[in-house]
Amino acid sequence: MTDKIAYTTAVWDILVTLQRFGGLDMKMETKNDAPLLEYLYAALAPQSRTKIKSLLTGSRIAVNGTVRTAFDYPLKAGDTITVIGKDEVPDARRCVLQDRRLKIVYEDKWLIVADKRSGLPVISTGRENEVTAYSLLTDYVRMKEKGRIFIVHRIDRDTSGLLVFAKDEQTKRLLQDNWQDAVLERKYSGVAEGYFEKSEETIVSWLTENPKSLKVSASPTDNGGKKSVMHYKVAESGNGLSLLEIELETGRKNQIRAQLASVGHPLAGDRKYGARSNPFGRLALHAQTLSFVHPWTGEVLRFSSKSPFVV
Repeated sequence: MTDKIAYTTAVWDILVTLQRFGGLDMKMETKNDAPLLEYLYAALAPQSRTKIKSLLTGSRIAVNGTVRTAFDYPLKAGDTITVIGKDEVPDARRCVLQDRRLKIVYEDKWLIVADKRSGLPVISTGRENEVTAYSLLTDYVRMKEKGRIFIVHRIDRDTSGLLVFAKDEQTKRLLQDNWQDAVLERKYSGVAEGYFEKSEETIVSWLTENPKSLKVSASPTDNGGKKSVMHYKVAESGNGLSLLEIELETGRKNQIRAQLASVGHPLAGDRKYGARSNPFGRLALHAQTLSFVHPWTGEVLRFSSKSPFVV
C-alpha cells in the first residue's frame, strides 16, 4: 500500500487508555484508497493483526459514521475512520443502514424484508468491492447476531422496491421451492412510454434470453421459451407517458421490461429495451407491493412501498 500511515505505540496506548476509562473514540482521515483492513494494518501499526481484526469483527470500526465489518470494504481518500470505544458501539441497524440505499421494513428470526433504492444491485456484478443490498445486510446481521444472509429473489439494479432475504439456508429453500404458491401478491409501479389503447390488459408471452447480450425477448406465441403472464392497469397518463399498476403471475428475469417493450411501450429510462426518454433519470420501475405466506408461521405478510413516480 502506498503512502502508509504509521501510528506509534504511544498513540495506540493513548487510544486504549481513553477507551478503557472513558469509552471515547479515535478518529483519523484516510490518505489514500485501500481496502479497509489493509489500511488499518498500516494505520494502527505496530499492533498485532489479530488485535486489529478484532476491532472489525467486534463492530468497532466505522467509516464516515457507518459501522463496517467487511475486511475488503473500499476506502476512499478523505474518508473518516472511527475506532469506537467499547461503551459506545452503536445500534446495528442505525449504523450499517445509514447508507440510505436500503431500508429494513420487517425482520424476525427467519427473514428480512427490505426496500432498496434504484442503482443498488442486489448482488455483486463482479466489480471489485461493489456495495450491494446483500453486502449491506450481511454487515448488519454479522454485527447484530453474527449471522448470515441468503438471497431469496432479485430485482434489477435500477429497479427500486421490496425484496425478501432469508437469515438461514432452510428458510431460503422453503421460500424458493414454494415461491409461486407462497407469494399471494406481487405488484409494481411503472411508467411506460406512450398511451395504451386499453386501460387494462393481460399480456401473455414466452420469454427467451440471448446468452451473449443477456437481453430477454418476448414472443406472443410459444417458441419454447418460458411462459410469462403480466397484468397491467393504466392509473394515469400525460406528457407522452403512462403510469401503470402491474401485477405478475410469473416472476421471470426482465419480464416486465421485455413484455412492455414487445407491445411497443418500453419503460421510461430503459434504453436496453428501446426507451427513448428518461424523465426520472433512472429505470421507471418500482416493486411496490409484496404479500406472501411466512414459511414457518403460516402468517400472511403484506408490505407496501410508496411509488416514486408521477406523470
